[in-house]
Amino acid sequence: MSRRDPCIIELNWKNLGAPGLDFETWVSMPHFQSAIDIFGEGRKTLQKYLLIAAGGALGSIARYWVGSTIAGRMGIKFPYGTLVVNLTACIIIGFSLTYLGKRAEFNPAWRYLIPVGFIGAYSTFSTYEWETLSTLRSGAFFIAALYAVGSLLLGLIGVWCGSFLAEVL
Repeated sequence: MSRRDPCIIELNWKNLGAPGLDFETWVSMPHFQSAIDIFGEGRKTLQKYLLIAAGGALGSIARYWVGSTIAGRMGIKFPYGTLVVNLTACIIIGFSLTYLGKRAEFNPAWRYLIPVGFIGAYSTFSTYEWETLSTLRSGAFFIAALYAVGSLLLGLIGVWCGSFLAEVL
């Protein structure tokens, strides 16, 4: 008798938790088919997730690089790095959604890669909120207000500029 590794689970029909169903009936059910259909709609769904993941990886790397580069050059007393990331994210999302929306010849997959994946990871609204709260807690009310209002107004202008740029191209 050999010792079995307790971390290895033997998969068989009995431990899949489908009492009363035979294997053929279970795998023909719609929920299972959609999960394994890599050649039809399931493949398209998987492609969307992979594009979002790839965009997210690039966006998070870009966020770190831009934020740390700006902070290294301008200091950390004011969150310049996050402000620059938020403003450039506004420009990119304004441009990409307007540009891709106007041009049907582009593959819809670009919407998953850029606005959802890249900008989803690159944009730092939650960081913006945390930095505003931290600045308020430190007693720097003017800097917190300047940062919050500046991000809001300049972000709106950034989205408008990106959208305008896409309209004229």
